[in-house]
Amino acid sequence: MSNLRHWLWLSTRGPAPGMYAARVLEHFGTPEGAYYADSAAYGQIPGIPGTVRQALEDKDLTPAETILAKCKEQGIWILTMQDAAYPQRLRQLESAPCVLYGKGTLPQLDHLPVVAIVGARKASPYGVMAARQFGLALARQGILVVSGSAYGVDAAALNGALRGGGEVVSVLGNGIDVTYPAGHEDLYADVAAAGALLSEYPPGTPPAGAHFPVRNRLIAGLSLGVLVVEGTETSGALITARWALEAGRDVFAVPGGIDAPLSRGPNGLIRRGEAKLVQDAWDIVEEYRALFPDTLQGKTPLAPPTAQTRLTQGMPVPQPLPPEEVPAPAEKRRRKPETPSSAPEPLQEDVSRPKLVIDPRQEEGALTEDQLVVLRALQGEKRLSAEELVEAAGIPARRVLSALTLLQIRQLVEEEGRRFSTPVELQEES
Repeated sequence: MSNLRHWLWLSTRGPAPGMYAARVLEHFGTPEGAYYADSAAYGQIPGIPGTVRQALEDKDLTPAETILAKCKEQGIWILTMQDAAYPQRLRQLESAPCVLYGKGTLPQLDHLPVVAIVGARKASPYGVMAARQFGLALARQGILVVSGSAYGVDAAALNGALRGGGEVVSVLGNGIDVTYPAGHEDLYADVAAAGALLSEYPPGTPPAGAHFPVRNRLIAGLSLGVLVVEGTETSGALITARWALEAGRDVFAVPGGIDAPLSRGPNGLIRRGEAKLVQDAWDIVEEYRALFPDTLQGKTPLAPPTAQTRLTQGMPVPQPLPPEEVPAPAEKRRRKPETPSSAPEPLQEDVSRPKLVIDPRQEEGALTEDQLVVLRALQGEKRLSAEELVEAAGIPARRVLSALTLLQIRQLVEEEGRRFSTPVELQEES
C-alpha cells in the first residue's frame, strides 16, 4: 500500500492538481514512483502543463503532514484511488482526483442510482421550487441526490432530498472545514448526517472561482445522470452538463419560459437533443428502474398539501445574495466612479500585467487542438461572447464550450460580463 503522505503530495502538485494526477499515476504507476522521479522523467508525461511538471520537482512533504494533522484533528476522512471505497464511477474519468476528503458516511455510490441536480445560484422562484420538488420526489423514489452547496438550486435540491428522507452527497469547491457560502452551517451538518460532504481540496482551502468548474466534473462523474434546473448558456450548471455528456452520463433538463434568461441553458440542451425534457421525477426514475428494481420505488407522489408542508416547513428564510459566487481577485476589485451612469464602464487595459507567452510546440500535448483554436480566436485583445467565439472558431458549439471550460480551469481564459478574453499570447511560427 502506498504511503498516504505521497498521495497527498501528488494531489497538491500545481494549479488544479486533480485534473492531472491521474495522468501522472498512469505514467509512473504509484505516487512513490512519481515522487522519486526526476525532471527528465516528468518531461515525458504526455498532456501535462509545465506548471505541473515544475510543481512535481518540489519534494517537500511538510504540507502533506500538515494536511494529515488537520484531518485527524477535525475528523475528516481521506480516500485515495487505492481504497476500495473510492467510487468506481469517478475512476472512469480521465481527470479523476487521486484523493478525496470527506465528512459523514459515504454511501456505496457505485451500487446506487445517483442523480445530480444543478442550476443557478441566483435562481428564480420557479427554479427554487422545481429544485425542491425534484429533490423531494427523487429521494422518496429511491434516488440519491448529489449537488453542490451554493445558494439557489443546489441548496433547494439538497433540502428537498433531505425532506424526502433520502441520502445526499454535496461536492464542495473548498475544504471540508470551510463553510461556503456563509450561513450554510446547518446544511453542511444535515448533509453529513444523511450522507457525506466531499471535496478534492484539503482542509483550509478557501473557495476560489477556478475551483468550481473543476469541482463540477466530480458532480457529473459520481452520477448516472445530471438534472439541469436553471442556468445561462455559460453557467456552472451547463459546465456540469458538458462534463456529464463527455463522460457518457445522461442529462435531463427542466424546461422554462422562452423569455426567461435562466432557462436558456436547459432549453438549449433540450433543443439540441442533448437532454431529456422532464416534468416530474418519474421522467428520470423510469430511466433507471430496470437497473435498480429493488431500490427504486413506483410512481407514488405525495398529496399536494403534504408535499407543500414538507417543502416549506423549517425552510430557511431566503437571504440577499452576494454579487459574486466568490470574492473577485484583488487585482479585479476596482472602485466604481461615484457619478452614476447608465452606460457601461469603458474597459481599461491593465498594462501592468504582462501577457503570458505560450509556444504550443513546447506544450507537448497539454493544449488540445480545440483549445488552441479558441485561444487563436481570442488573440489581439479580443473580448467575445460565446456565440461570437463559436463563429470565430469555426467548430461546433459543444467543442468550443468544452475547450472554454478547461481553459478557464487553467486560468488561460477569463470571463467578465459574459464575454471571454485571454491573458495568453501564442508564439507560433508565421
